[in-house]
Amino acid sequence: MSRGAPTLTPSAHVDPFCRDHLPPREQWPVLDLGDLDYGDQLNCATELLEGTMAAHGADRPCVRAPDGPAWSYGQLRDRADRIAGVLVDDVGVVPGNRVLLRGYNSPELVACWLAVLKAGGVVVTTMPMLRAGELATVGQMCRPTVALCDARLTGELARADVPGLTVVASDDLDARCAGRPAGFSDVPTAADDVALLAFTSGTTGRPKATMHFHRDVLAIADTFSASVLRPTPDDVFAGSPPIAFTYGLGGLVVFPLRAGASVLLLERASPDELADAVAEHGVTVLSTAPTAYKAMVAGGRGGRLRGLRRAVSAGEPLPAAVWHAVHDAAGVRIVDGIGSTEMLHVFIAAADDDIRPGSTGRAVPGYTAAVLDDDGRPVPDGTEGHLAVRGPTGCRYLDGDRQEVYVRHGWNYTGDTYVRDADGYFTHRARTDDMIISAGYNIAGPEVEQALLGHPAVVECAVVGAPDPDRGTVVKAFVVLDPEHGGVGAEELTAFCRQVIAPYKCPRAVEFRTELPRTSTGKLQRYRLR
Repeated sequence: MSRGAPTLTPSAHVDPFCRDHLPPREQWPVLDLGDLDYGDQLNCATELLEGTMAAHGADRPCVRAPDGPAWSYGQLRDRADRIAGVLVDDVGVVPGNRVLLRGYNSPELVACWLAVLKAGGVVVTTMPMLRAGELATVGQMCRPTVALCDARLTGELARADVPGLTVVASDDLDARCAGRPAGFSDVPTAADDVALLAFTSGTTGRPKATMHFHRDVLAIADTFSASVLRPTPDDVFAGSPPIAFTYGLGGLVVFPLRAGASVLLLERASPDELADAVAEHGVTVLSTAPTAYKAMVAGGRGGRLRGLRRAVSAGEPLPAAVWHAVHDAAGVRIVDGIGSTEMLHVFIAAADDDIRPGSTGRAVPGYTAAVLDDDGRPVPDGTEGHLAVRGPTGCRYLDGDRQEVYVRHGWNYTGDTYVRDADGYFTHRARTDDMIISAGYNIAGPEVEQALLGHPAVVECAVVGAPDPDRGTVVKAFVVLDPEHGGVGAEELTAFCRQVIAPYKCPRAVEFRTELPRTSTGKLQRYRLR
């Protein structure tokens, strides 16, 4: 399959839930696999382990924790085999069953993720900080049969009371694995069997579940990672995003394993802890968010990033001021990127001399990106419009939940307002719902945020439209200040902004906060501020 309407191959799934709940075929985006020919049969876990070991050997370092397990590729494979055996022989998982994972970033979580795929199951990895109500929603939507859960996190899962769910806690799993022999015959899944259900992080309310095939998992490694990150077997990956977040799944599991590299997995990674880990463990490829990079520099730890070969930023637009601050402190050029849970990972980025600070970059090889008007027609370069993308991955919502909103005219509409220049560089203006219309002016909230972040007292900020009797809507800023910069008020911040952006864009109201509402993946929840 390359272009046009999708044709599915025969499934290896005994439980047909995922195929039965794919969106209608006519609502799928145009898919273009290009040169990515994986054949009809593919188990991505088999390829990430057996395929990589065939090329690089079983004894290479693979996954480790700062004070815990350190496994080679062969040891990770053996652990995943034993867990897969437990899933099939002890708890009766059959191909196509959904298996919920609940744990912190760790070698054990990676082994569980691979084991589910080896057994032909569908992985549903959840954020450790989810509470009972949120877990109940996940259970209602994807109907998992089994959960593998860190023993420290069973309480909320028990309170979620997911119908028909068998929970295997980590201590029980250890005991079951101890008595099992090595070896497991991986299920020969179809390349277009669903491998994982990933939930959007809910920046606009109720999350949606996205469905990704086995071939999609390899496609993100063979496009963004291979073309932009260009990893080597000697690289050491690390980062802050949870593996349940597709940004973390790619950067901390799929990319290193596809390249024969190793990964340092941190249960919790504050900016300070992350910077220290980079320096102490020889990390060469780091993935985190713009706010973390800014905090590292502000906390005096920017120099600890000097050993990085690649610093990746995603999740939110990277302000040019943060890019320059990190470059000045560590000599590192941050790779900015935009991706989405719906597309699985990054599809626009730039590296090395191709980077233009303030611009996201150009379409990743294998993807096509465009800026379109409301009717799906390309707008002239330099004109704002809807960012639309297509390539080897694409949006498939479970049960077609709002599929027709994300996929239109064969394109994946990301929900972002962008502008493209004549050189093909894409620059973020706002989330579509973050565009503020005030007194007839269109104002991009993130542009105002970047101006505010240039003030040395501003640690974080968020800008939204607030109701106003005269203007309909005014620009309102929610600001978190550095405690060491006392006495900074709204008038000073507004005056500072006037030096950077047009006066009509500047905040007309400022509210100071000690923190801003964020999702479990660190994204600002502007809808809560509205």
